[in-house]
Formats: sequence, structure tokens, C-alpha cells
Amino acid sequence: MDHKDARDQNTAPNELDILEMPVEALAAYWLSIKKLLDTKRDKALLAAEMENTGERFIRHLLDTAFSSLDQELVRELARAKSQTLLAEARRRFEMIRLALTGMAQNENPRLTFIRLSGLMGGTTLTEKRAFELAYGLMSTVGEKDANLPLLLCVDHKQKDDRLAVKLLFYALAARRNGKQALNEYLPHLKPSPFAEGVSLAADGFEAEFVSSHLAALRDHALSGARRKMRMATEMCLAIKAGLPYDDVFRVARSFMV
Repeated sequence: MDHKDARDQNTAPNELDILEMPVEALAAYWLSIKKLLDTKRDKALLAAEMENTGERFIRHLLDTAFSSLDQELVRELARAKSQTLLAEARRRFEMIRLALTGMAQNENPRLTFIRLSGLMGGTTLTEKRAFELAYGLMSTVGEKDANLPLLLCVDHKQKDDRLAVKLLFYALAARRNGKQALNEYLPHLKPSPFAEGVSLAADGFEAEFVSSHLAALRDHALSGARRKMRMATEMCLAIKAGLPYDDVFRVARSFMV
């Protein structure tokens, strides 16, 4: 990641993500797939759908469920994929929680980066490089025409090294200007666990509360994603089995309140 990356690391459009999708929207997606197959009766459409979707779990299901694999193997592979993706998301939620906790207790950003480094998987990002990029981002954010919603965005979909640089930027800003100064970034952040944590830190809530609250938000998000992944798997298998539309809908309703 170079200086251009520090400026442009979020210029790609936000991709669909199963952690953020409402369960009703996910059910509607699979029902639309069922309707499409019933209308067109051409499974080649699934290959095009797989090519066009950026949501990794959905793409996995489209790849495996409509192959020659039997249902139980597809279900087992879906379970393995969900565990892999949820473990990755948990690690990144933990990076966010640790950084926000550090901001709440006015932690030295160097210590924050050391903590983040312990969670990053397979990155070669050094402390020196991370600080260079974080300061570069700070300069870019201060430019007149800066795209602040893009530059300030922090979420679990970002790669470990990019996420670490973003979090380090916030840690440096809080250390340099005081926690209350973080409030100026809030209007540019979409509603998310990170934005909620920034608000708590800026308002002076104790680090212990910030940490426990972010952990609760993390667990809630991951639990919901696990349920949505199970629903997607069973709906996909019901479609593969040729069940009628109404029965596929019954599968979906079993996972809804």
C-alpha cells in the first residue's frame, strides 16, 4: 500500500455484504433467483449472477449448490465458508474495538498499533509505514475538496492493513486534538458500530464501557450473520431441489421473527 492507496483506498463502490443485509432483503434475493430460474429455465444465468455478485458467501453458494455436489456436502461446505468469513469479520471487529477503547483511554497510538498488529493476518505493514500512511491520510482529509465520507469510512470489509491505517489515523487525531474533536468526523460516517464507538469516545465515556459495548455490537452482528448464512444455505438448497416458490418462502420464514 503506497501513498496513493492512503488517498484512494476506499474509492471502490461499497460491496454487498451479508453482515449488513437485512434478513428480508436476503430472503428476497433468493426468491428472485427462484423466480428467475422458473421463468427462464436456464441455469447458465446462475453463472452470470455469480460473476456479478461481490458478496462472498452468496457467490460461494451459487458456485457449489448448483454444481454436481450432493446436498449434504454443499451444506458442509457452506458451514466451512461461513466459519471462515465470520472469523475474518470477528478479527476486524476486534481491531475496531481495540482502537476505539484506546481512544477512549487516551492511549499512545504506538501502543494502539502494536495491539492491532497482533490481530492482523499475513500483512507486512510495519509501524513506520503505518504511521506514514496515517499521517498522509490526515493531510488528505484536511484538503479543501476531500471526499470525507469515503476517506473517513471504517468497516469490517476493509483489508487488515488498510483498516489498521484508518484506525491509526483516528487514534492520532484523538491524541493530537483531544477526543472531543472526533465529533467533527461523525456527520461523515454512516451508521455503524464504528461510528457509535467514535461517538461514545468523543463524549467521554469510560474505556471499559466503550469496550464492552463494542463487544456486544460485534457479537450481535456476527450472530445475525450466522443466522442469515444458514437461511441462505437452506433457501439455496430448496431451490436446487426444485421445491415450489411457496415452499422456498416457507424456508425463509423459518428464519424470521
